[in-house]
Amino acid sequence: MALSVRLFGLSSWSILVPEALMGVATVGVLYAAVRRRFGVGAGLFAGALLALTPVAALMFRFNNPDALLCLLMVCAVYCVLRALEDARTKWLLLAGACFGFAFLTKTLQAWLILPPLALVYVVCAPTRLRRRFGQLLLGGLAMVVSGGWWVAIVELWPAGSRPYIGGSQSNSFLELTFGYNGLGRLNGNEAGSVGGGRPGGGGGGGGASWGDTGFTRLFASDMGGQIAWLLPAAALLLVAGLVVLRRAGRTDAARAAFLVWGGALLITFATFSFMSGIFHQYYNIALAPYIAALVAMGATLLWRRRDRTAAVLVLAGTIAVTAAWAYVLLARSPQWLPWLRWSVMAVGAVAALGLLLSVRMGRRLAVVAAGLGVAAGLGGPVAYAANTVDTPHTGSIVTAGPKVEGAGGRHGGMIIVGGPGPDGKGGQGGQGGQGGQGGQGGQGSKGSRGSKAGQGGPPPGGQTQGQNPGRQGQGQSQGRPAGPGGPNGPDGGRHNTLGGLLNGQQVSPETKAALQENAADHTWAAAAIGSQNAASYQLATQLPVMPIGGFNGSDPSPTLAQFKEYVRQGKIHYFVGGGAGGGFFGPNGAQKSTSSDITSWVEKNFKKVTVGSTTLYDLTKPAS
Repeated sequence: MALSVRLFGLSSWSILVPEALMGVATVGVLYAAVRRRFGVGAGLFAGALLALTPVAALMFRFNNPDALLCLLMVCAVYCVLRALEDARTKWLLLAGACFGFAFLTKTLQAWLILPPLALVYVVCAPTRLRRRFGQLLLGGLAMVVSGGWWVAIVELWPAGSRPYIGGSQSNSFLELTFGYNGLGRLNGNEAGSVGGGRPGGGGGGGGASWGDTGFTRLFASDMGGQIAWLLPAAALLLVAGLVVLRRAGRTDAARAAFLVWGGALLITFATFSFMSGIFHQYYNIALAPYIAALVAMGATLLWRRRDRTAAVLVLAGTIAVTAAWAYVLLARSPQWLPWLRWSVMAVGAVAALGLLLSVRMGRRLAVVAAGLGVAAGLGGPVAYAANTVDTPHTGSIVTAGPKVEGAGGRHGGMIIVGGPGPDGKGGQGGQGGQGGQGGQGGQGSKGSRGSKAGQGGPPPGGQTQGQNPGRQGQGQSQGRPAGPGGPNGPDGGRHNTLGGLLNGQQVSPETKAALQENAADHTWAAAAIGSQNAASYQLATQLPVMPIGGFNGSDPSPTLAQFKEYVRQGKIHYFVGGGAGGGFFGPNGAQKSTSSDITSWVEKNFKKVTVGSTTLYDLTKPAS
């Protein structure tokens, strides 16, 4: 995206076209991977299923690294499947390179599927065992080289002359990799995370700060419509494929393909279901190609055996289960296309019955029934994807499809409410559980139904976090400095969650003019808490704005001493008050952070200037 902006200038088009191209490439690679063993029809079916998955339709047109990660994962699987055909080392080297680049894209998530892929190669590759292990070691070396060169440069470069490693608490990429982006995602102990890095609940349905964990997590109201439409079908067809191919030889490429795609699906599903750390709905794009491949491969394999009653029974049962599950998912948005769920159910029932009757009535009926089955299975995802494409998406946390009852006003399981408004006003979420009590809350981030944020904390300011969407919830309030206006205010921004942490701000003309005045006399026109908060002002003014505390406002960069020195040298003109991070995002749940220390120091020592609904502090004018 950065290269595209360099070539074509800054615009939505120049940023989103690379994402769309990555989506096209992912579909193409998946088609090629499935076609080699199961035919052109299966490849086209797999590509179509991926393209029509709602979360894929969302993320292949959104500025986020998950699209590139998905492409690299599919490329890695393709290379492993090629290696399983004839045991050529070059394919494992290419797979290792894909995993290395994927690591640089999104660190340890890229290596989730490594264990099942390596295990399948050790068991199924058509060469002697000693050579298999040697090839895997070479592939691992390629992965370390392709992903490790950048890590080595960063870790060896003197910390004082390179940028701070955002997301870490000690300016270390390794700490970021194994902490915030690594084990912290599993156990919920993420220092510097939204909510302070407090460990969440464990598995078995335990309540974590990012939503309940457990086997049903990806089928729940906030996740199901994103990815789960064909999850039951993928599971059924994976089992059916392995049963059909159970007598195949050790090196059978078709069975190996089921094991590779199935292993990738199962380990990713298990991790997403039980991880207690940060988890957003859009992460589910990682599952989309695995589900698409398994459904296409399994359906093709059984269709070729439709002269056998058992194969027809499984196909009919899969269609019936898929249609019934689509009805459940669509019923969660009862006011949106209410006729669709009944149509899907009816067409699915007719298709399943037609397949059963085709055993006696011939191929023509089977073809018609199969077509109806595909229509029933894809009716819901296609409608969701169309709604997604037709809806503009902004901010950091996005979801596909229409509003869903019971999903809650939360992001990835964590209930988050609007950013602080003027005069100490907090924010209001959706409807449902009640949050904490405090000062009167102004309207901020409004999620879908299921979570009503409590009122703001002790004046001035207030930030409320509720839990248990759709039920009588619990809330907690922390007082914070007053911030810019609500969603329709000049500087509130639409969906102004957490004071600009997730969605930035809409900068008024008055604020823009104030920041541009005498800007040439300073290195930074302003400083603001959180990178997205700062980015809003930087984009509006086309001037440098210092982001304090990194993305979450929780990084200890710059330190209070460094910030004081910048101010002493006259390098910063204004400090933007009311940003995210003030006293809420301390490491390990602490209520103090470098950002809050800087905020307190500025408020105590410099003149406050109100421009519209924006609070600025002039760092060139000490308070009297």
